[in-house]
Amino acid sequence: MAERTPALHQLANAMGVATSFVDGLGRHVDVAPETLVRICAGLGAELTDASDAASALRAHRRARAQELIAPVLVAWDGQLLLDTPNRFEQVEIELEDGTVLEGSVPSPLPPGYHELRVEAGGRSATATVIASPSAAWRLPGTEPRWGIGAQLAALWSSRSRSVGDLADLTMLCDWIGGLGGSFVNLLPLLPTFNDPPVEPSPYSPVSRLFWSELVLDLREAHRPAAHGGLLDVARAAAEVRAGLTHVDPPEPASVDPELARYAAFRGAQKRLGRDWRSWPDAARRGRLEQDDIDPEEARFHLVAQSELDRQLAERRGHFDAIGIQLGLDLAVGVHPDGYDSWSRADLFVQGMSVGAPPDAGFPSGQSWGFPPVHPNRSRREGHRYFAASVAHHAALADVLRVDHIMAMHRLYWIPNGMGLADGTYVQYPVDEMFAVLCLESHRNRCEVIGENLVTVPPEIDRALERHGIRGMYLAEFEASAAPTTLVGPSANDVAMIDTHDTPLFAGWLHGVDIGERVELGLLQPDAAATERTDRVAARRALEASLGATPDDDEQLLRLVLEMLGESASPLVVIWLEDLWLERDPVNIPGSGSADRPNWARPLAEPLESVMADPSVLRRLAELAESRSRAERATD
Repeated sequence: MAERTPALHQLANAMGVATSFVDGLGRHVDVAPETLVRICAGLGAELTDASDAASALRAHRRARAQELIAPVLVAWDGQLLLDTPNRFEQVEIELEDGTVLEGSVPSPLPPGYHELRVEAGGRSATATVIASPSAAWRLPGTEPRWGIGAQLAALWSSRSRSVGDLADLTMLCDWIGGLGGSFVNLLPLLPTFNDPPVEPSPYSPVSRLFWSELVLDLREAHRPAAHGGLLDVARAAAEVRAGLTHVDPPEPASVDPELARYAAFRGAQKRLGRDWRSWPDAARRGRLEQDDIDPEEARFHLVAQSELDRQLAERRGHFDAIGIQLGLDLAVGVHPDGYDSWSRADLFVQGMSVGAPPDAGFPSGQSWGFPPVHPNRSRREGHRYFAASVAHHAALADVLRVDHIMAMHRLYWIPNGMGLADGTYVQYPVDEMFAVLCLESHRNRCEVIGENLVTVPPEIDRALERHGIRGMYLAEFEASAAPTTLVGPSANDVAMIDTHDTPLFAGWLHGVDIGERVELGLLQPDAAATERTDRVAARRALEASLGATPDDDEQLLRLVLEMLGESASPLVVIWLEDLWLERDPVNIPGSGSADRPNWARPLAEPLESVMADPSVLRRLAELAESRSRAERATD
C-alpha cells in the first residue's frame, strides 16, 4: 500500500482534495488514505481503494488535457481575458439578453451570465462567462448604523400564533425604527420540515429557493395561541394550513415552473415518504406522475408560496418607507431530504456530509448533516443553482450575510460512516463563487457580509477585502484571546457580541455553554475544566480592558455596547435577547433535536413587554448615542 500512496496524493491534489491541513486546534492532520479514496470517488474518480489511484490519475489528466476551455470564465468589470485566444478558430458569445456576437468578445462585457462558444481542431466547447463588478454593492453614505438580530419564529406578542410571523416582524421593525435603529437581521426564512419528525433548523432547509410558510400573516384567519414552553412548529404548520384553506391557488399559467415542481415534490413527499431516495426509480430520478402526488399538499404549497411572495413584497415596501434595512442569512447547505437535493440530485454528492474539523469549541469536530455541492458539476452548469439561491435572498434583503463564507473556497467533507475528525477539505472555485455573489449584489442593490469566523483561510480574508465584502467582528471571540487591551472592530467589520452559533453574552460570561456541551457529550470534562479557566481569564481581560467592575454583568454589557457603538464599524448588531441578559442560547452547534431542542425556544416575554422594558430601552438608547458619537468623530 505504501508505494501506491504518492499516486493517491497526486490524484487528490489534482482534484482539489486536501491531503493534509491544520485543524481548529492548530494540529497538523495527515488525511487517511481511506478518506482520500472515498472523497475522490465521490468527485467522480474511478477507484475503490488506493491501488486504483494511478489509473484514476491518468484518466483525470487525460480528461483535463482534452478540455478546450474552462467551463466558467470570470470577466471582472466586464474584462474577459482568454488564456489562448489565438488557438480558437471560431469564437462566438451569446449575451444574457440573447444577442449573439461572432468573431470577437466585446470589451467591456455587460454584467450578466453569458455563453461563450469556441471551436478548434474540429472540436467545440462552451463556457459560462460571469461578467461581474469586482466589488459588491454598498449602500451610499458612511453614517454609523445599528440594529438587532433575532429569530423570527421566537418572536411573539399578544396576537401571535404558535410562532412569530410577518406581523410580529413588522411590530419589531416599527419599534426599532422609532428608536433610531435602521437594521433588523433575521436567521434564514427558508422552509423546514414541520410535520413529525420535526426538523426546525433554519440552517437545514428544504430549499434555498423558497420561503417558510410558517411566517405568513394569516390576518382574518388568525387565532392567537397560548404561549408557554417550547415552540410548536407542527401546530404552527397546522394553523397555516387551516388559514389558507379558502385561498384560491394561482392560475396554472401564472405559476413559475420551479414553484410548480416544488409543490409537486412536497405533494410527492406526502404520498411517497419524506426520504426521496427510497421512492420508486422514476420519481427518485425526478419524473413525478400524477399518482405520486398528494394534490391537497401540492395545492397548499402553491398557495402558501404565492401568498408569501405577495406579503413579503408588501412588507418590503413598508420597511423601505420607515427606513429599516432587512438582513437575511444565506444558509450554507440544504437538508438531504429536501427539494434542492432531489431536483438537482446530480449536483449534490451523496454519501458525504459537510461539517468542520475539531476546534476549541468542538474538539471532536462537527457534522452539519447536509450533502455538499459537487464543485465541478456546479461549474458545468455555470453555478446557476448558487446564483439562484443568492438572487432569491438578495431580492428581498438589503443586507445578505453569507453563513460560513469559507465555503466559497473550501468545505470540510466527511464520508458517511466515518468519524467527525476523519474528513478533509475540498476546494471550490473561489473566484467564480465571488463573481456570482458580487453580480447578484449589484443586481439587487444588496450589501454582503461574510461570516469569516473561527478557522478562516487567508484566501477568504483577502477575497473579502478585494471584493468589498465586510467581515464580522465578535466581541466574545476577541475577548477569548485575553488581550491586555481589547482591539475594537475596523471600518470593514460588522460588529456583534455573539451570533446564533455562540453563547449569548450572559451565558458566555458564566460558562453556561460549557456545562451544557459537557452534558450533551460534545466536550470532555478535562477539556471543559481548561475552557472554564480560559473563560474566566477572558472575562477578566475584558473587564480590565473596558474598566469594568468585576462580576457586574449589567455594567460590562453597557461598556461592550459602548465600545462597539463608538468604533469605526459601519454597522453594530446586537442579538435581541442580549438586551435583557438572557443566558439560554437558541442553538448549540453539533447537537440535534433529540439531545437539545435547538431553535425551539420562544422569547421569555412577549414583544409588548420587551418594547416597554426600561432596561432594554435604556441599552438601546445608549447604543444609539454611542453611534452618534462615532458619527461626530468622523465629521
